[in-house]
Formats: sequence, C-alpha cells, structure tokens
Amino acid sequence: MLSKEDQRRFEQITRQLRESDPEFFARLEHRARAHRGRYLMLLTIVLWASLPAATVLAGGLAGAIFAVVLLANAGLMWRFRRRWL
Repeated sequence: MLSKEDQRRFEQITRQLRESDPEFFARLEHRARAHRGRYLMLLTIVLWASLPAATVLAGGLAGAIFAVVLLANAGLMWRFRRRWL
C-alpha cells in the first residue's frame, strides 16, 4: 500500500503521462484489456470442463443451472468480444 502522499504523487505522474503521451497510454490500456480477456476465456473453458463433474456431484438441477449460467456467460462474451480482445 502506498501512503497518501505517494498515492497522490503516483496519480499526478499518471495524469501527466496521460496528457503528454496519450498514444502510449492507450497502448498500455489495450494490452491490459487483452490480458483480462484471455483470463476470462481461460476461466470460461475451465468452468465448462468442470460442468460434468458438477452435475455428477451436485445433481442434475445444479448441473442445469450451471449450464444456463455458462451459456449466458458465453453469450455475453460473444456479444462484447471487441471490448476484451
């Protein structure tokens, strides 16, 4: 954790960087968004792979709920794919 003074200084440096070189700042933001998207995709794949085990261990109803939630997740990921790619 940064002290209040360090946090204020960091925000000031960040603001100056954003104003002086907006292209660099945009590239950094794009890379961070791409990494989040990859982690989200990996999480989705792991959850889909665990669906059969969840169905066996928790029962058919829980598996069906799990599947519906994952289908909604896949639909949202497809709909907003440009935001995280």
